[in-house]
Amino acid sequence: MIVSDERVAAFVGKMVGTEFQPPYTCLGVEHDGRIVSGIVFNCWTGTDIELTVASVNGHLPRRLLRRAADYVFKELGCIRVSFTTENPAVIEMAKRLSAQPEGRKRHLFGPGRDGVILGILREEWKIT
Repeated sequence: MIVSDERVAAFVGKMVGTEFQPPYTCLGVEHDGRIVSGIVFNCWTGTDIELTVASVNGHLPRRLLRRAADYVFKELGCIRVSFTTENPAVIEMAKRLSAQPEGRKRHLFGPGRDGVILGILREEWKIT
């Protein structure tokens, strides 16, 4: 079941080692009463929104990705989404959704730990 409560933000935050501060929105998948994957949407600018993703098995279900696309592109009217990560698995997942590398934030996650910036335009988004 897809849910959108505080448990999703707590789950994603714990998985990626951060704490989210409002305003944000989140969508997640609940299985047997616990969150198993989630997306937190924050830093909305009108045309872009930052996504932070996490999953217990490294896989985001298609139904969650479809709902995320509907939320970002249809409800919010964004023309792009952004990811910033140092995690190679997240980079590969984003690339499977058609993300393009757009830059690097040096030392974003600490000394020697750069953040890779990736973006997906609305017309490029695809669910794999």
